[in-house]
Amino acid sequence: MFNKGDKVTVLDDAIDGIVLSVKANKVTIETTDGFDLTFDAKELIKVGTNDLNFNIGPNLSQIIKEKEIPKPRSFVKEKKPKHEAGVPEFDLHIEKLVKSFKGMNNYDILSIQTETAQRHIEFAIKNRIPKIVFIHGVGEGVLKSELDFLLGRYDNVAFQDANYQKYGLGATEVYIKQSK
Repeated sequence: MFNKGDKVTVLDDAIDGIVLSVKANKVTIETTDGFDLTFDAKELIKVGTNDLNFNIGPNLSQIIKEKEIPKPRSFVKEKKPKHEAGVPEFDLHIEKLVKSFKGMNNYDILSIQTETAQRHIEFAIKNRIPKIVFIHGVGEGVLKSELDFLLGRYDNVAFQDANYQKYGLGATEVYIKQSK
């Protein structure tokens, strides 16, 4: 089927090379990049020859054509409602806020988290951002209750649990009422 020195190409990948050895149905090739790779014989096609005495099916030319032309990637972009476009999300997990929290006690960690939340709330009020989301996680609920207490001190702020499908139980949506 394959002989040492045959030029081959790999069916499912953009790899070309020259056959170095054939053992049973395993063929070792040296790629054009200089790597030695081993493939099953059915994964390779001889190139530069009309001696196609192996059976890979009637669509050989179609397979080679598909291999040469990369398929465009298709993806579906998630469409967001206009009122949710660009809602700032702030993760209050301590590992997201500081480089290292080793040596910090729980009070220090909670203080950093609540101060960060307060800064973001005041920034949103000052810059007339109508909605923000705090990601606090589920845990024992200490940060969530502290966040609820902090948000309750603002007259122009309403809050509720964030979208369950998107965040689970570990986030709070904050709405800032705009005064004219």
